[in-house]
Amino acid sequence: MSENKENTPKIRFPGFTDAWEQRRLGELMEISSASRVHKEEWTETGVPFFRSSDVVSAFKGLENDRAFISYELFEELSNKSGKVQENDLLVTGGGSIGIPYKVRNNEPLYFKDADLIWFKNSSLINSDFLYTFLITPVFRRYVGSITHIGTISHYTIEQAKATPIMMPEIEEQKHISQFFAQLDRLITLHQRKLNNVKNLKDGLLQKMFPKNGEDFPEVRFPGFTGAWEQRELGKLGDTFTGLSGKTKEDFGHGDAQFVTYVNVFGNVISDPNGVENVEIDDKQNQVKYGDVFFTTSSETPEEVGMSSVWLENTENVYLNSFCFGYRPTVEFEPYYLAFMLRSPEIRKKFILLAQGISRYNISKSKVMEMKVPVPKLNEQRKVGAFFRDLDHLITLHQRKLEHLQEQKKALLQQMFI
Repeated sequence: MSENKENTPKIRFPGFTDAWEQRRLGELMEISSASRVHKEEWTETGVPFFRSSDVVSAFKGLENDRAFISYELFEELSNKSGKVQENDLLVTGGGSIGIPYKVRNNEPLYFKDADLIWFKNSSLINSDFLYTFLITPVFRRYVGSITHIGTISHYTIEQAKATPIMMPEIEEQKHISQFFAQLDRLITLHQRKLNNVKNLKDGLLQKMFPKNGEDFPEVRFPGFTGAWEQRELGKLGDTFTGLSGKTKEDFGHGDAQFVTYVNVFGNVISDPNGVENVEIDDKQNQVKYGDVFFTTSSETPEEVGMSSVWLENTENVYLNSFCFGYRPTVEFEPYYLAFMLRSPEIRKKFILLAQGISRYNISKSKVMEMKVPVPKLNEQRKVGAFFRDLDHLITLHQRKLEHLQEQKKALLQQMFI
């Protein structure tokens, strides 16, 4: 068969030249659903009972609280509709529609009829190729075009059967699915590495700062033995206010900048690019190297009083009006200060200070009464540098992971039609 450029993808494995063929999924396999199970028939243990939320969670690599049905009910219902087998796919028909789940073995499994569509494994199409097709931009666009009718989106059995797919011969399908399986394993490996370093950091933030007003941390660098002091923030520095007296017309232009709330909230060390323009105003407080910013309000007590340290020497930079600043009057290692104020022990103190009902606020004066652990400067430097390097490692893993995910996205676009 000669190659037709319109019916071939942009990127192919060497040795494959035949044009791809368009088929409908209903021609290639049996597509159906399950017999109905009522919620009162769910059990605490037994046969796993999948819903669309379970499939979406599995797709994201997360665990859901599982539902089950009894083995007796499973046998009774399976006699009517058959049993889910290894390499079958369950695809969400409601909610986040068109999300696939590949069945890994022949262990008993049942699923919710209205939520999931059952694609039964077939010799006419490789199961992994079909799974990969279902996450391509081609399929996502198609699903979007047929389901956004009315107020609720659904992907039905009949729509699934009518879904067009461009497909090569089985051997090329296997090459494509194996390639994406390897890429997924690489992505999973880097995700695991990233999670491991994040978990290490979380664990050490618990152990490398003293707990409950104690004078010694649980984990310490060799050579340091002295007790840490507990000092009130207000006796170690002074506060200053963010922007004041401004209207929305004042923002978005001008030669000065201000550090945004989102920047403070999301970064232990403030991002120098997380600023927006405002006119120069000599009446405002300029931020300086080593300043700490605190958010003053949030929708939950857990998110109030988030801190961020500014490590730039840029002129005419102010702080947003929803935060207040803190300038140490004693010498602090900035990285130590940054990570200590985000440590679980100090975060608990901020949560206790949160006041409100629908929105939570903190009192600046109460924050200044808060006691924080202060070791000698050389130990501060050691602890600060350690967490700074750990954050750099997290950033490297994050970038590598994002690069692989972008590569996969581009290849899904170019290896399918």
